[in-house]
Amino acid sequence: MIALIMAGGAGTRFWPQSRNRLPKQFLRVMGDKSMIQLTLARLTPLIPVSNIYVVTAASQVPLVREHLPELSEENIIIEPFGMNTAPCIALSAAHLMNKYPASECMVVLPADHIIRDTPAFLQSLVLAEKVARDGYLVTFGIIPEYPATGYGYIEAGEELAPGVRTVSRFKEKPDYMTANHFLASGNFYWNSGMFCWTTDSIAKAFETHLPAALIIAKDICRLQENGATEAEIATTYAQMPKTPIDIAIMEPAQSRAMIPVNYGWSDVGSWKALSDISPVDEEGNSFLGEGLALDSKDNYIYSNKFVALIGVENLCLVETEDAILISTKEDSEKVKNIVDTLKLKNKDNLL
Repeated sequence: MIALIMAGGAGTRFWPQSRNRLPKQFLRVMGDKSMIQLTLARLTPLIPVSNIYVVTAASQVPLVREHLPELSEENIIIEPFGMNTAPCIALSAAHLMNKYPASECMVVLPADHIIRDTPAFLQSLVLAEKVARDGYLVTFGIIPEYPATGYGYIEAGEELAPGVRTVSRFKEKPDYMTANHFLASGNFYWNSGMFCWTTDSIAKAFETHLPAALIIAKDICRLQENGATEAEIATTYAQMPKTPIDIAIMEPAQSRAMIPVNYGWSDVGSWKALSDISPVDEEGNSFLGEGLALDSKDNYIYSNKFVALIGVENLCLVETEDAILISTKEDSEKVKNIVDTLKLKNKDNLL
C-alpha cells in the first residue's frame, strides 16, 4: 500500500493562528508535533516512509521539508498552487502511476486531521485495501457523535461484507433539523474526506467522470520530467477543473464502498472543533495557558497569557502576536469571512 497526504490547504477557518506563512497542517494544536507530523507518524506502523507521498502547493514545499525531513524529495508531489482535491489527486495519481503497478493500493488522507485510536485506524486501512482490490472506491464514514452541521454526510446502503457498506448517496452539510434526522435514522455517517482505491481504479474513474483532469495531470508530469519552466507548468495546471473529489468522482461513481469507523476522529476544521476535543474544567472551560473563570462556562481560550473570565459562556478567544479573535463557538465557523474581508482590504500582514 502507498499513502498520499494532501497538505496544500490554507486553513482559513483556523485564522488567526493559521496564516499563509504557516498554514493549519503545520501547527502544533495537540501536543508537541505538528498535524502533518502526526499524520505521517500514524501511517508508519503499516506503510514505510518510502511509500508515503505528500502533495502540496509549491509555496509550502519548504515547510513540508522542514516538518518531514525523513521524507525523500521524490516523495513530494508539487502543485504550482492549490486548486481543490480533485486536481491534486489527479496530479498525484498520474505521478504514482508512473512508479507503481496499476494494481497498487493507495490511501488518500488530509494532513490536518486528528485520530486518537491509531490501531483502529490502521485496521480500517487493512480492511479498505481488501475492498479496494475488488475494484471499489472506498471512503471512511465516521459514526456521528452529535447532529453536526459542519460536515458532509454519507448515507450507507447494503452490507457488502462485515464492516463494509455500499454508498447510497452523499449529502452536503445539512441544517440542524436535517442533521438531527440523519442522526436519528442511524444510517448516516460523517464524510471523513479519506479514501482508498487502486491506482487503476481511480484512473478509470477520472477517465469516466473528469477526463480533463487526468489529461492535464499527465501533461504536467511530462512537463516536469522535461524540465519545463514553472510558468509553463502553472499555465497548464490553471486549466484544471477546480472541484472537490467528492463531487467530481465519488458522487457519480458506481462501485463505491464505505467503512464505518469510530476512532476519535476530528477534522479540526474550526476553533469550535478544536474546543470539542480539548480538555476542560468542571464548568466546561478550556485554557491553553493559565486562566480563571468566575460564573463562566463552556468557553475556549487559546492564549499564552493569563485570561480571566467573568460572566461569559460559549466563547472562543484566540490570541496570536498580532491579532485576537473573539466569537461564539458556533460563529467561529465563519472566521473564513474575516479572512476574505482582510483580503479585500489588502491587509496582507494579517493573512
